[in-house]
Amino acid sequence: MAKNRSIFEEVTTTEKQAVAAGVIDRGRGGARGAIRLWLMLLFALVVIMIAVGGLTRLTDSGLSITEWRPFTGAIPPLNDADWTAEFAKYQAIDEFRIQNSWMQLSDFKVIYWWEWGHRQLGRVIGVVWALGFLGFLIARKIPTGWVPKLLGIGALGGLQGAIGWWMVASGVTSGEGMVDVASYRLATHLGLAFVILGFIAWFIFQLGRPERDLMQARRNKEAKLFSISTGLMHFAFLQILIGALVAGIDAGRSYTDWPLMGGQVFPASAFILEPWWRNLFENPGFVQFVHRVTGYLLFAFTIVVWLRGRRSTHPTTRFAFNAVLAVLSLQVVLGIVTVLYAAPWHIAIVHQFLAVVAWVLILRARFLAGYPVATSIRGING
Repeated sequence: MAKNRSIFEEVTTTEKQAVAAGVIDRGRGGARGAIRLWLMLLFALVVIMIAVGGLTRLTDSGLSITEWRPFTGAIPPLNDADWTAEFAKYQAIDEFRIQNSWMQLSDFKVIYWWEWGHRQLGRVIGVVWALGFLGFLIARKIPTGWVPKLLGIGALGGLQGAIGWWMVASGVTSGEGMVDVASYRLATHLGLAFVILGFIAWFIFQLGRPERDLMQARRNKEAKLFSISTGLMHFAFLQILIGALVAGIDAGRSYTDWPLMGGQVFPASAFILEPWWRNLFENPGFVQFVHRVTGYLLFAFTIVVWLRGRRSTHPTTRFAFNAVLAVLSLQVVLGIVTVLYAAPWHIAIVHQFLAVVAWVLILRARFLAGYPVATSIRGING
């Protein structure tokens, strides 16, 4: 029989934890740690995928494979006859006839392997997601409410594959004069990659803390800071899309002076295309101008958000917003360097990678504004 307690008697920490776990986490926990590790693997693969995709574009390799074969395309050419057939398909499109007619088979193989590796990595990501999701689902280890979230990542991944081909198809033309993919399709493709990465990162943040901890933290949400950081997230995403437009038409090489463009504040070639709306997507001078101005505005807004973030009562949250400002400052400097050196591939790819870092840090700062880490008076994280 249980012993009667005095109303002043201390309840042990172990007993407190047992009650908390029993009430809040029962039937909800699942394999949170294992799923988080799986998502971390997916996160790393998507980051690599973005980098490889950027290098594929910078090496002009994206149109080397002219067909979309989701399954049989995993097998590369195995003999001379296969290579000759693939090269013949490439020789039939505008990019070869207008821009790369100098290529021999050995040159073609270089760009082919870049594109094949890019597509193969996409298949690997799909397999890693499918094996993990089905494994956790069959074992009934997915926490309550998480099946739609994890399934959604896979659905977005499948959509990304389809959009990838939709993008490539815009450049696989004959007689239309296209030597690159449509820039707006490239922006859609890259934008969705950042959306997928963002969801994975957010889920990793959530799974890094117990459910009961998140429930408690949500009560201390810094609503205004969360709202303004949400605005920063959307603003940064817009700049990423504009950056993709710049990359799609090599606009970063159109004007290589700074802070002016061709000695002027507004580039002289900004509206030379007809009809006028084509300049919004296809005019290198205008697109680079928009990317520059948006970058200045984004940096200014980042300072505003940082000033609000440094007023947070939570040290972890303040540090998160400090990191955002530091990386965005570095990104601005690197963007200027990229322009001054006419966007060489090794600088351009670092600029793109830093965009990934900035994106994730913005998401982390936003997460901590919504789910702050409690800190004791002594400064020990609770």
